[in-house]
Amino acid sequence: MIENRKTAIVTGACGAIGQAIAEGIASKGFRVVLVGRDQTKLEKVQSGIIQRSGNPDVSYNVVDLGLQKEILTFSKRWEGPLHLLVNNAATAPRKRTETAEGIETQWATNVLGYFWMIKYFHPMMAGQSDARIVNVASYWAGGLNLRDPEFKSRPYDNDTAYRQAKQANRMLSVAFSERMKPMEVMVNACHPGDVNSKLSNAFGFGGSESPEEGAATPLVLALSGEINGVTGKYYEHLKPVVCQFSKDHQTVEQLFDICNEGY
Repeated sequence: MIENRKTAIVTGACGAIGQAIAEGIASKGFRVVLVGRDQTKLEKVQSGIIQRSGNPDVSYNVVDLGLQKEILTFSKRWEGPLHLLVNNAATAPRKRTETAEGIETQWATNVLGYFWMIKYFHPMMAGQSDARIVNVASYWAGGLNLRDPEFKSRPYDNDTAYRQAKQANRMLSVAFSERMKPMEVMVNACHPGDVNSKLSNAFGFGGSESPEEGAATPLVLALSGEINGVTGKYYEHLKPVVCQFSKDHQTVEQLFDICNEGY
């Protein structure tokens, strides 16, 4: 390991877009920590990124990002500073399921997983030069129901659950950006490209873009010097876009409180 090298975490690193994001960051010389649930897949991804990027400083941690306990344990094991956190992990089961902690799986992984990663890892980022959090969200967003986010009383639909989760990602990025300004940590969200992946297949779709094209916007937010000082924004196709959900400050704060206190 090279001393004084910047360190990045990429969650959902075994997916098509996550792997391309991690490889793009590794190619810029970061120490990269891949996070996912499947050790065998993580080992394969790790080996491929090291080979293609020429960067040997790529490691992995097996963490179920839908479980608060596992994320907390991961954070307690962490040593040293953190400069870049890319929240990318997502799942979309076709039937309603719950995690071992009793939370609906999409809400736990796609929303609370992002929230918990930021909550437990931002202390390692405070005061670091050019520290950034990138939340991979989507333009396929909307329909957030804070009265029943876990589909306990309404019929579960994986598309509806995913859209509300991506809306929540965009709103929480704004909430965290305000809280992180004194720590000089930038927090932004983005839509990646439309890639043929396990996730898109869960909705019955393919994808027209390569993983590298899908990773392009997240990598701009992660690496570009033009993003220095930019926080609380939402990007699509490499450019900032007005996020209508983030304008509703009251609902943004309500969502933050639910995530922070409700679980």
